This record gives sequence, structure tokens and C-alpha cells, in this order.
Amino acid sequence: MPQQYPLPVFHFTVQWGGTRLGFSEVSGLTQENQAIEYRDGSFPEYSSIKMPGLRKFSNVTLKRGIVKADNDFFKWLSTVKLNQVERRDVVISLLNEEHAPVMTWKIHNAFPVKVEGPGLKAAGNEVAIESIEIAHEGLELQND
Repeated sequence: MPQQYPLPVFHFTVQWGGTRLGFSEVSGLTQENQAIEYRDGSFPEYSSIKMPGLRKFSNVTLKRGIVKADNDFFKWLSTVKLNQVERRDVVISLLNEEHAPVMTWKIHNAFPVKVEGPGLKAAGNEVAIESIEIAHEGLELQND
């Protein structure tokens, strides 16, 4: 049986409903179950019990290099009106050498909560990066 190595993180795609798909970084693919602590006064132990509670999902941040006249992040953010917003499903796929997905994260009902432009620096020597932070209602992991 050949040895299996962990997957590298540098080859991935993001489908987010925008026209340009290239991203340099994705972070926040996190979910957790919050614990509920409970204690009844008649418990013989002087401590509480813990039970699984609500599931919580972190916001996801997507970063990419800025391209002239591409304002998709700001356009999506501008759809927020009181409690109305354009929601999208986002699909992030980790790819193998043949560019085929090996793991896929599906983010449900996402909407933007923050868009950040680049940090400008006169002595800088890097690409201008913009980021968007999205809130969502669920994260599903699939092994392809």
C-alpha cells in the first residue's frame, strides 16, 4: 500500500456567485457545538453536567488580488437593506494534481458583513489584496 501524504492547502477554487473565481486565501471554515451546563439542586455531585447545545459557525473570510474595475465585493455588500440581503451558497474545493476536488466545503445562505480594501504603503512591494467576510447559516464538508 503506497504511503498517503496530507493534502497541500495551496490548490483550491471558490465558487461564490461572482464573475472572477481566483482567491489567494480562505479562512474561517470553522464550526463548533456549544456546551450547555446544567445542574439540578438535587444532584448528589456538586458540579454541573454538560450537554450539547447550539451549533455555531464562524464567519468565513475570502481574500484576493484587486483587479481594475472589479467591484463585485462592494456590489454584493450593497445589497444589504435592513434585514434583506442577497444570500448565496459558496463552494470551496481543495484540488488534487489533476485539478479535481478531493474535499469540498459548502457554505449555505451566505451574505457579506465586511469588505476591506488593501493596506496602501509607499514602500510596499506586494499585490493589492481585498477581502470579504461573510456570515452564513451552515457549513457542510464533503469528501469527494
